[in-house]
Amino acid sequence: MTPFREQNKTVIGAIGAGLILLLLVTAFKLDSLPIIGGGKIYAADFSEAAGLQKMDEVRVAGVKIGKVVGIELAGDHVVVKMRLKGVQLGRLTRAEIKIKTVLGRKYIAIEPNGDGELDPDTHIPVSRTKAPYDISPAFQELASTIEQIDTEQMAKSFTTLADAFRGTPNEVESSLNGLSRLSQTIASRDAKLRVLLDRANGVTTVLRERDEDLVQFLKDTDLVLQEVRARRAAIHKLLVTTTELSEQLIALVRENRAALAPALSHLKGVVEVLRKNQDNLDRSLAEMAPFVRLFANNLGNGRWFDTYVYNLSNPTGFGPGSFGGG
Repeated sequence: MTPFREQNKTVIGAIGAGLILLLLVTAFKLDSLPIIGGGKIYAADFSEAAGLQKMDEVRVAGVKIGKVVGIELAGDHVVVKMRLKGVQLGRLTRAEIKIKTVLGRKYIAIEPNGDGELDPDTHIPVSRTKAPYDISPAFQELASTIEQIDTEQMAKSFTTLADAFRGTPNEVESSLNGLSRLSQTIASRDAKLRVLLDRANGVTTVLRERDEDLVQFLKDTDLVLQEVRARRAAIHKLLVTTTELSEQLIALVRENRAALAPALSHLKGVVEVLRKNQDNLDRSLAEMAPFVRLFANNLGNGRWFDTYVYNLSNPTGFGPGSFGGG
């Protein structure tokens, strides 16, 4: 058998590259594999997509069971394909697109109904599906429509119409006059209304762009609450222990009140004396500093006092040779 080092490196490299490519394809197509990915593909017909996107969640009773894998237009309705796992759907199963977040993210809520099992090749019809009305496009279309209205011309039209019906009965004349005043009011506030709608459109755009950040923030808040709930026993024990400690301290002070009262009284007297002599204490500390410095110098050379007496003459009879010196 040929040793591994002597084998063709080109063949080994090609085999290695093929294996890496196969692993990458497997990683991207993991959900589509029959054993690892699992799940079945179901389809539902909706009257409109209502902002639904691929990879949005599919839930049953609030539990995620799959995701949206495809959205296609089929004539006057939309076909939504879902990969579901771990659920059995009845023949009368219903589906509804619901709002997941306040910023317009959606998910599909499945309601299994009926006997038997729903055939994956059979679509859930429009009669058993429901799509919500998306309000964001409505506001955007309203802003665009209002911008295209010639408010001044509309006000003139209502004024002309009111003048034309001025001789008609009072009810018609009052109604038209009211419409004329309304159109004039709208015309006078036209610029402000446009600014308001533009800013509302900007706010909705920013919120839509920060959708994932807000969702992550809510998830982090939920994690904090879960951690507090998990530490509930420890917090409860801490509060109980603190209460017991305070009760013991109160009992200790109550039992030793007779002994503590004289001690505190004497301590108060000592503090008063120190306060009266504060100036003397400060002056004593200041004057003691030179003495302490000199005293430290005397003891700094060994286990003896290293000092001398200044201007002390040599006593008679004591010379250099009195003590055996030369």
